[in-house]
Amino acid sequence: MIFENQYIQERIKKTETLREKGINPYPNQVKKGTPSKTFLNECAYVHNIDTDEMKKDETKSFRLTGRLKFIRIMGKAAFAKIEDEEGLVQIYFNRDDLPEGYYNDIVKKLFEVGDIIEVKGYPFVTGTGELTLHCLEVNLVAKAISPLPEKFHGIQDQEIKYRQRYLDMIMDAEVKNRFKLRSKIVSAIRRFFEDKGFLEVETPMMHPIPGGANAKPFITHHNALGVDRYLRIAPELYLKRLIVGGMDAVFEINRNFRNEGIDATHNPEFTSIEFYWAYKTYRELMEVTEELFDYLFDNLRLERTLPYGDMEINFATPFAKVSWVDSIVDIGGVPREIVTDRDAGLAYLKERDLKVDENWTLGYVQAELFDEFVECKLINPTFITDYPVDISPLARRSDTNPEVTERFELFMAGKEIANGFSELNDPLDQYERFKGQVDAKEATGDDEAMHMDTDFVRALSYGMTPTAGEGIGIDRLVMMLTNQHTIRDVLLFPAMRPEAVQEVVKIDTTNVCKKCGHDIMEELKPAKKGKGYFCLDVAACKGRVSERT
Repeated sequence: MIFENQYIQERIKKTETLREKGINPYPNQVKKGTPSKTFLNECAYVHNIDTDEMKKDETKSFRLTGRLKFIRIMGKAAFAKIEDEEGLVQIYFNRDDLPEGYYNDIVKKLFEVGDIIEVKGYPFVTGTGELTLHCLEVNLVAKAISPLPEKFHGIQDQEIKYRQRYLDMIMDAEVKNRFKLRSKIVSAIRRFFEDKGFLEVETPMMHPIPGGANAKPFITHHNALGVDRYLRIAPELYLKRLIVGGMDAVFEINRNFRNEGIDATHNPEFTSIEFYWAYKTYRELMEVTEELFDYLFDNLRLERTLPYGDMEINFATPFAKVSWVDSIVDIGGVPREIVTDRDAGLAYLKERDLKVDENWTLGYVQAELFDEFVECKLINPTFITDYPVDISPLARRSDTNPEVTERFELFMAGKEIANGFSELNDPLDQYERFKGQVDAKEATGDDEAMHMDTDFVRALSYGMTPTAGEGIGIDRLVMMLTNQHTIRDVLLFPAMRPEAVQEVVKIDTTNVCKKCGHDIMEELKPAKKGKGYFCLDVAACKGRVSERT
């Protein structure tokens, strides 16, 4: 039972007491109050009131709503802070301004940190210069029966932050602002492509065969059809079917699913944008990608140089462009004669105890060399171009060199962010590429190799215009722009193992400080031997003791 914790039981008792006193702890007709920023901005003039007494304006009345993040009871009066979506506001209330008995019997005993409240009053400036609302009315909006973590230390367990993102956002405004920025990034990407004349479309999430990328799929079963389905690895093949059908510019901001490991840059469920553009080439895609970054930085008002850990990323356009082979030679430091020879490349990898497979073609050998010696060195945004045909089954061959494709990937901070290419529109070539993937799958047991998609080949047989397409990983992009180093920190609810059953901690039911009688549970700590409580704030405790004496 999730509510067996004694702290929660005490709060539940207070909820019942509120009901007994005729106060609904969960009223439904409360409207959102004046936003905190609006209150602080509109009342800033109170700081400048010329008076020898307290600066205040009793002619103004404001109603604020928010979560209690702090409360300090000082005998007949109390200071507190409430937080809404925009920030914190200090509030003040005292016994004489509230209905008889309300302060002592309701506010002091039954209101707690974490509760959502409504307050009404006028603005004034405290002796320390803080703009504050002097409350003439205090009402409960929602009673929190689970206590918040102690504010000074916050949430120490990273797993709790991921499992209980709502609690993470309550305790850390920076987290909430990060996800607001993510939303703005997605919205700006959508506007950019709409302004370019692209149509946003929706394609199936469940596919008859996995396709569009090399990855292991999730498998589900469709009961009505009596067949297995594969959660989408990528929407690529469906989007290109739309190009065949006559839509010249389409995009989809999509959720993809890959049944692979979880690490700093991989989550089994992730978000990307894929877009396809008729009568364009991969070079024009690189140009539009640079335009997109300029658009994002201008509209989000971000600095062009951003920190990323102990690095700095310079997002100034144009981005660097380096060919695949040249990157392994010039950036990775691998001799060209080794990069261009399959057997020499395998031997080079073996000498360094790196992963090898005797069935690899030259492209796969080069891919291992690239992963080991190049990728981590690509800090500023860099386009790596002209990938080998054998690791690019959907990309168009170069007219000048049939061994490579018109493909690029965009890297920054050692991570791949985007993948784009001039699309293969020759149905016979596409059939042979798929067949090569199937053969490789059988030879190496690679469960990430692509399947044969005969319907897509059939679609190409009706003729597809010269087209370029690209996918951009939105999660990784947000990581770059917000200086986060694990994908879980930019996903609201990342994939997690099932939560272990927690042992219920039983604590003493005496819920007041042994020294001063303070009864706000979030401001108390259990005694060392588990009998009774003491205040977390020793100075405040001493102050209350002195007030009583």
